Amino acid sequence: MRHRKKTVKLGRTSAHRNELLSNLVCALIDNKRIKTTAPKAKAARCLAEKMVTLGKKGTLAARRQAIATLKNEVSVKELFDAVAPTFAARNGGYTRILKLGRRISDGSEMVLLEWVDAIAAPAPAEKVEAATEATEEVAAAE
Repeated sequence: MRHRKKTVKLGRTSAHRNELLSNLVCALIDNKRIKTTAPKAKAARCLAEKMVTLGKKGTLAARRQAIATLKNEVSVKELFDAVAPTFAARNGGYTRILKLGRRISDGSEMVLLEWVDAIAAPAPAEKVEAATEATEEVAAAE
């Protein structure tokens, strides 16, 4: 029984999984939104929200914890300077997941993972429509 076992394994070793989630969160911090599969997004959301909580603390110890987890000082600086202050009044729920449909190649459920307060990012509807049109054109060509 898997009672009280929260970790989603994603078919990877623990070290590979930690690096994957770290890279996804760094990409989210840098790009404000990422397109990935649903299980990866759900796993990365948990880590991203923990990193924003550390960013809201703003202490040196919190910064060092974030660097140890994310392993990217540039992304941690962006997190502490730009992302975390925008969520100062919010008590959690910093990210949202928007479903995009299934990927053509293997049928995986694709999603957009983005910050709730879109920080200087284009409207999600425009990007989703553009991505949908591009996939429809590829499907029509085949």
